[in-house]
Amino acid sequence: MYLKIYLFALAIFVVIDGVWLTLIARKFYADQLGSLMTPNVKWVAAILFYLLFIAGLAYFVILPAVRSGRWDLALLGGLFFGLVTYATYDLTNLATLTNWPIKITIVDLIWGTTLGGIVSTITYFLVK
Repeated sequence: MYLKIYLFALAIFVVIDGVWLTLIARKFYADQLGSLMTPNVKWVAAILFYLLFIAGLAYFVILPAVRSGRWDLALLGGLFFGLVTYATYDLTNLATLTNWPIKITIVDLIWGTTLGGIVSTITYFLVK
């Protein structure tokens, strides 16, 4: 069951976040982060984040929601998990990096929260 949840969630996450990063928010990040952005994505780090984020989402949120038969737990748990994980990155950067844009932190927290909720809920319904 866990592997099925993991694979569905990973596929959904990659598609949705890929659209966000390449089509919707690309210019925003470039404008806000400027020289902090690398011209070449460090794929190993990006892939490790995706794999670990989905492992946590599947284990801590989606699997318990599926077992309980409650889609609302998938949604609420996914929203909270997304907020906590994205806040870990963004608030740490805000606290420790010179000139880290508050706009990035706000947008990322909203995005991570939304993404966690969407991925968890869609995965829940696909698995059920």
